[in-house]
Amino acid sequence: MIIKVATSQFKAIKGDFNANINKAINFIEKAANQNVDILLLQELFQDYYFCSTINDDFFNLAIEFPSHPMFQKFSNICKEKEISLPISFFQKKDNNFFNSLVVIDSSGKISKVYNKSHIPEGPGYNEKYYFEKGKTGFMVFDTPKARLGCAICWDQWFPECARILTLQGAEIILYPSAIGSEPHMPELNSKDHWINTMIGHAAANQVPVVASNRIGKETEANIGLNFYGNSIIIDHLGNVLKKMNEQDEGIIVEELDLRISRDYRKMWGNFRDRRPDLYKKILDF
Repeated sequence: MIIKVATSQFKAIKGDFNANINKAINFIEKAANQNVDILLLQELFQDYYFCSTINDDFFNLAIEFPSHPMFQKFSNICKEKEISLPISFFQKKDNNFFNSLVVIDSSGKISKVYNKSHIPEGPGYNEKYYFEKGKTGFMVFDTPKARLGCAICWDQWFPECARILTLQGAEIILYPSAIGSEPHMPELNSKDHWINTMIGHAAANQVPVVASNRIGKETEANIGLNFYGNSIIIDHLGNVLKKMNEQDEGIIVEELDLRISRDYRKMWGNFRDRRPDLYKKILDF
């Protein structure tokens, strides 16, 4: 099956939930005008990346699923535009907080929740203060056009995540992201490392990979992060099909023939030749 996928990036508006939602809706409309089947938005697109600093007030940004009106709003739009949409959000569940994701498909159906599995911690990325480790395990999501494997930002650095999603039947892996500069190492630019890691996942698993990353400088409590965008679409051989730059808002669109990548996985044989009996050792470390 040939499908159209799109990814996006934009500069979040600080403290304006509705304005950021409207930016996302604008991208949905642009994608729908190009007959896109699946659109990816960046991680926690509803506001600034608040994890750059520690502030208890930011827990007030968390929303509940499925009662928050954002979900029904996007459900209505996805149904109207016949588009599927993974949505990253800051979730409050009882007294717990998660970095979460749902997929709304082109019929408006809302999936179960995925919780981000790997929670980073470091200067400018204080996620362990805000988010619990995910309890859902890795998840795939069936849509009318494709089975999606979705994981969130730091998850994308772990080959185990990409492999498990592919073994679960993911036909595309999608990573909403928020990654940029390192405040304690201003000379470090991890952009190429980030891109190369996703290229490796695509090639090793013979599955297309799509990522969305935010752009712009965001400053909280004198901690500044420069998000480097470069939202990207990669094919099942690790070829970069489309990539954005570090500063422009917008979307990019590409056609993917899922039959070709499926047949290639069967032909190449590395899933056939796996040796799970030898992999238990990884659990000892």
